[in-house]
Amino acid sequence: MPTTGEKPGKGKYKCKKCGKVITLDNDSDQLPPCPVCQHTEWDKIQ
Repeated sequence: MPTTGEKPGKGKYKCKKCGKVITLDNDSDQLPPCPVCQHTEWDKIQ
């Protein structure tokens, strides 16, 4: 499970707590804390 600060690669990630979906456009992008609830664990959905 990717967490805040990791660089898991391009794709869509869903917050494990609130379900907010974000998109990383580059392999070098770091996952942020969730912009809605500040949770730090994500599931890759695409």
